[in-house]
Amino acid sequence: MDSTHIDPLLSALASVLRKHRRALNISQEELAHRAGRSMRYVSLLETGKHQPTLDTLRRMSSVFDVPLSQLILEAEKDMHAKDL
Repeated sequence: MDSTHIDPLLSALASVLRKHRRALNISQEELAHRAGRSMRYVSLLETGKHQPTLDTLRRMSSVFDVPLSQLILEAEKDMHAKDL
């Protein structure tokens, strides 16, 4: 992936992950701990610099107590809203 260009869906997903983490009022470090990932990895996901695996999204959706599909749908909705 070109470092100067972030995929719109990846950017939207990054925002959704950050929004859900902040709604729980937890740090990136705490999210990383609960999801079994490193804080660096969580940071890269929240800035759209790394594409999450399905397993990571599943783990995060469990931490957020939302269906995995909701994370994807929110990201798609946000992405399309920016296109308007």
